[in-house]
Amino acid sequence: MSKKADKPAAAGKKMIRVTLVKGTTQTIGKHRECVKGLGLRHRQHTVEVEDTPSIRGMINKVSYLVKVEG
Repeated sequence: MSKKADKPAAAGKKMIRVTLVKGTTQTIGKHRECVKGLGLRHRQHTVEVEDTPSIRGMINKVSYLVKVEG
């Protein structure tokens, strides 16, 4: 039996680093869902996500809550 080799997530794909800089307690519910969809859990939490149009749309919707790096 052969096993598939685990490939790193960043292999050949453009990645974006997203940091949550404001809390989500007093925000619109759909915006909280976007933050959760990006994988952010609490203030100052940083994740690397793939640069896709859907991710860009979520980032644009909650741009007042997050900081984006290259």
